[in-house]
Amino acid sequence: MSVSIRHSILHQINTTADGDVTFSARDQVLAQSSEVELLVSELHRIYNSKQGKGYGSFVDNDEGEQQFSRALTEYLDQDNDFVAFSQHAIKLLQGELMKYNFAEQGYLLLANYNHTASHYLFIALISPKDSIAVDESLEVSSNQHLELNNLQLAARIDLTMWAAQPDCQRYISFIRGRAGRKVSDFFLDFMGCKEGFNAKEQNKNLMNAVEDYCAASEFDRSEKEQYREKVFDYCKGQIDNGEEIAMKELSTHVTNDNDQGFYQFINQQGYEIEDEIPGDRTTLRQLKKFSGTGGGVSLGFEQKHLGERILVDLENDKITIVGIPPNLRDQLTRRLNSDK
Repeated sequence: MSVSIRHSILHQINTTADGDVTFSARDQVLAQSSEVELLVSELHRIYNSKQGKGYGSFVDNDEGEQQFSRALTEYLDQDNDFVAFSQHAIKLLQGELMKYNFAEQGYLLLANYNHTASHYLFIALISPKDSIAVDESLEVSSNQHLELNNLQLAARIDLTMWAAQPDCQRYISFIRGRAGRKVSDFFLDFMGCKEGFNAKEQNKNLMNAVEDYCAASEFDRSEKEQYREKVFDYCKGQIDNGEEIAMKELSTHVTNDNDQGFYQFINQQGYEIEDEIPGDRTTLRQLKKFSGTGGGVSLGFEQKHLGERILVDLENDKITIVGIPPNLRDQLTRRLNSDK
């Protein structure tokens, strides 16, 4: 389903040779067009596909850090002056960049849109990239395009959740920082956002609950594998669709009926898992696979092979692999023969 855009706008931010941060701001919103809809839809898709996102909310104890949320509230109450709100936002971003002395430049996109039953504000600093183009007359020229797939500085405010649950700690989501730099250094600060919800920890709690439930239900090995598989399939489907993992729905899915045994179990045992959580693909993959890296060795295998093709001797710190993968066997054969 495509997005339904209410308002969207682009501003440009630059860093001069002297280190000063400047910006050029539009004085009107982007006209509704198929190109703009495609841009926002693609950003929505790319953002949903990003793993390891952080979650938080607006700060509520520092007047200086509430400028963004106050301006956003005023805009939402009036539902008309998006330009003034966006211009205020880029001024705040300029101030944070100057404070941290970061040489960031690109296009600040703000988009207020609906997707399915949710209302969002998307904020992203998108980098440009030079490219070569050929026109209809076969003339060659250079231009710039937006590097959408390299999206690093982006956040999304779930306006529906914020309105319904203002005390919630996760109505703002954001892409975690690049290597060597935390996004919170300036991008979250310009919005006055604090991190408050650990999605990875929630997913780990879910995994622990699944294992404990299987043990409490006295499943045999085959039943445990089937149960983990069903949990993983549901969670993967939710992540792929950009939806959250709903505990009640998960509980029904794994039993194929209205039995809420798993949902009741996690609540009775006090796992502190919210009813709906964002899925973390890396964490949930452990339902199906073991993997690890260290000392120049990387190893990964599906859990169903444990005790059969993969024999583990923890006491002597050994793992035996029965049945070498063909491509690995070929590499080993060539190397061992050449070393003779």
